[in-house]
Amino acid sequence: MSAFKQKNFTSEAGNTYVFQHPGVRMVSKINDASKNKHGVMMEERLSEEILKHVIVQPKMKIDDFGDYQEYQETINAAYAFISGQDKDDDKQAGDHDDRQEGSGAES
Repeated sequence: MSAFKQKNFTSEAGNTYVFQHPGVRMVSKINDASKNKHGVMMEERLSEEILKHVIVQPKMKIDDFGDYQEYQETINAAYAFISGQDKDDDKQAGDHDDRQEGSGAES
C-alpha cells in the first residue's frame, strides 16, 4: 500500500494525522459498507471505515477523540481526500497548476 498517495493533515486544534489513499476499489467498499439497507450513509460506519483504512497515523478509534468537532473535522478531511473533493491540496502541491494556468498550451 505504500505506493498510494499520502497526505499530512493538521486539524484546527493542531493535531497531526497522516491519510493514505487505500485505492479506488477500497474507496468503493468503504462507501458500500457505510450505508444502511436503504442506501443512507451512516456516520458511525463511515467513520469506522475511514479510521480503519485511511487514517494511518495515529491509529485511532472513534472513542479516542476528545471532542466531536475534532472528530468531525478529521473524518470529513479524510473522506474529502479519498473521494477527490480535496482540490485545495492539489493546487498547493503544484500537481495541477500547469494545466490550469496553461490551458491554451494543450490545444
